Amino acid sequence: MSIGALAARFGLAAHVLRHWESMGLLRPVRDMGGRRRYGADDLIRVATILVFKKAGIGLDTTRSLSATADRATRHEILRPEAEELRSKIAAARASLELQELHHRALRERHSVSAIAAKNSNGSIQETAASSIVPRISSKSSTPVISPSR
Repeated sequence: MSIGALAARFGLAAHVLRHWESMGLLRPVRDMGGRRRYGADDLIRVATILVFKKAGIGLDTTRSLSATADRATRHEILRPEAEELRSKIAAARASLELQELHHRALRERHSVSAIAAKNSNGSIQETAASSIVPRISSKSSTPVISPSR
């Protein structure tokens, strides 16, 4: 199979396959004219690279994983990737929590404004809306959300 045919099969540009070859991830044979020829093993490698890429595993790590069949070594190679992914997940959860608190605070403020408009004497007492405004704790590197006081 030619480089163009392989690239088209996976929806990639040919230069991507050349880059992966330069990194040692692919090793196509060459025909008499020097053109790359890809076989069934190369199809499997490309599919594997794409699965790893979708899982957030970089090309250097993919190359290291491809270089060994030893299970313990592969586990050690993946350990830092897993730790980094856990950190990203924690940060994403903290971000989502902040966004949800912000949306709740906006809804509460809107409700308080509607009540204030109906209040005949014009005075507003402190409501639950002020108790849900987020405050980020400075005691840890990961944002911790606690009620304001």
